[in-house]
Amino acid sequence: MGRCEGRVALITGASRGIGRAIARRLAAEGAATVLSASRLGKHGDLDGTLEEAVAEINAAGGRAAAVASDLADEAARADLVARAGEAFGPVDILVNNAAVARMKLPSRASTAERSLMYEVNLNAPIDLALQALPGMRERRAGWILNISSATAVQPALPYRDSKKAALIIGPYGATKAALERYTVALAHEVAEDDVFVNAMAPVAIVLTQSADYVREIARKNPDMVEPVEVMAEAALELCAGRHVGRVVFSRDVIHSAGGKVYSLDGATVLGDAFMQADPETASC
Repeated sequence: MGRCEGRVALITGASRGIGRAIARRLAAEGAATVLSASRLGKHGDLDGTLEEAVAEINAAGGRAAAVASDLADEAARADLVARAGEAFGPVDILVNNAAVARMKLPSRASTAERSLMYEVNLNAPIDLALQALPGMRERRAGWILNISSATAVQPALPYRDSKKAALIIGPYGATKAALERYTVALAHEVAEDDVFVNAMAPVAIVLTQSADYVREIARKNPDMVEPVEVMAEAALELCAGRHVGRVVFSRDVIHSAGGKVYSLDGATVLGDAFMQADPETASC
C-alpha cells in the first residue's frame, strides 16, 4: 500500500518541472492524479507537455487525467476543483505549484505585472483551497501544499550574485511571502478538521529537464542547485503526513522526517536530504 493509496490529488502547473515531478511521485504512492496547466494548443486542445505528463503516469501503471485552467482568470478557475473531481472523485490532496514571475526592480514593476503575479501566485492558490476545503473538512481528511520560494525573504548580505539579481526577485518574492502568511493562518483554522495545510520552498534552484541554464549553474556551483526528486519527496511527506502550518525548505522536510529520497517512480533510493543534483541528468 502506498502512502497516498485511495486518494485523489490535484497538482497545478503540472505539465513540466516541479509540478510534473510531484505528480509522478504521488502517483507512485497510489494517488489518482489530476494534472492541471493553463496552456492550450493551437486548436484549443491541451498543451502537449500536459498530455505527455499524463501519459507518462498512466504508462507506469498509475492513474492520471488532465484539466486545463487559466489561473490568472478568476472565472476560469472558479470550478477547477470540481472539474478535477470528475475524473476520479473528490480531491483529497491539492498542490498549488503554478506560479508566474516577472523579474523587475521593485521600482519598475508595473501595476499590471504586480497584479498578474498576485492573481496567480496568491489569489489562485487561496481560491482553489477554498474550493477543496468543504469536502476535505466534511470527510475529515485533506492535504493542501502551497509551493513557495526562498525569494520570500530578502537575500543576505553580501549578495552572492549581483545587487540587481538580488533585487529583481523582490516583487515576485512578495507574492510568496503573502502566500506563506496566509498558509499558516489557514492551517491553524482547519487543523482541527484533520486538514493539513503547509508551504514549502526549494532550498536552491531546482534542476529539471527543461532548465538548461540551471544545468550550467550546477556544473559551476553544485550547492546552488537541488535535484527535482528532493522537492518531490518532500512534497510527498507534506501531502501524506500530519503537519500543520509549516513554512519549510524541501531538504529540511526530508531531514527532519529521517527520510530518504526516492526516484520519482518510488522504486529506487537515490540518497538523503544531502544529495546533490547531477547536472548531466534530470528526471522531469
